[in-house]
Amino acid sequence: MPQGDDLVTKDEQAALDAQAQPPVVGLDYLAERYSAILFDAYGVLAGSRHVVPGAAEAIDALNGMGKPYFVLTNDASTLPERRAARYAEMGLNIAPERIITSGGLLAAHFAERGLAGARCAVLGTADSATYVERAGGVVTASPGADDFDALIIGDQAGFPFLETADAVLSALFRMIDAGREVRLIMPNPDLIYPEGDGFGFASGSVGLIFESALALRYPHRADLRFERLGKPRAAIFAEAERRSGTRDMAMIGDTPETDIRGANGFGIASALVDTGIAALGGGTAGALPKSDTPTYRLRSLAL
Repeated sequence: MPQGDDLVTKDEQAALDAQAQPPVVGLDYLAERYSAILFDAYGVLAGSRHVVPGAAEAIDALNGMGKPYFVLTNDASTLPERRAARYAEMGLNIAPERIITSGGLLAAHFAERGLAGARCAVLGTADSATYVERAGGVVTASPGADDFDALIIGDQAGFPFLETADAVLSALFRMIDAGREVRLIMPNPDLIYPEGDGFGFASGSVGLIFESALALRYPHRADLRFERLGKPRAAIFAEAERRSGTRDMAMIGDTPETDIRGANGFGIASALVDTGIAALGGGTAGALPKSDTPTYRLRSLAL
């Protein structure tokens, strides 16, 4: 039995845990230690108009050594082939097959749920609609008409927001009032994303608007919530495991609540890089809950 001074109170242990910081390593360390490297996209490799310093050199180095790596992005607004082309214009040489998107998860989700042929109202870009079509859904011509079986929020942009959202919400109310079942699916659950030295609202925030309205009108319908597919949920990590052929992977991200939590929950190593959301005050490792605490910390992707 521990005696006297050997006892540590819960508060004292919490203070000790808070002081324990993840080791700071470099990308070269992770590349040597793990069989495959996973990257978040926004804030880690690039934004919509710029490449994160050190990212192009890091990708070139991994390509040169033949190291397996994949980009895991919650974005569902752009197809992998189009994103790869944009990356190439920005100096990032990443092949389309290395890009795993939340939009690409729709195919397996539709197959598992028996949604082939479902009529889908899609909020998002033209590529968001293409993701749905590739999954086997039939995209309706008018999202606000009462003729859809599923509502898919693919992105926060690509459509006149207020008038479309109003029309779709009204259609939802009419169909639910009539006793119809409507599936609600949101590939990208992110609420915000880093852009330059600030942030933008992501599609997860759009989903919250709809869920709040549905909860207000139908307070006893806890089922009227979106099925979320992207990080931190396991499906996108499972796809990376399938493509890489190994579970010996390390995930590099800038968002504790999605990148780090998802990797930790999937049982692989995680590394929080000090760019993107992390650089803008999105979490100090010592202050994070255990689920969001990274295995490692990276200052940048510089080799």
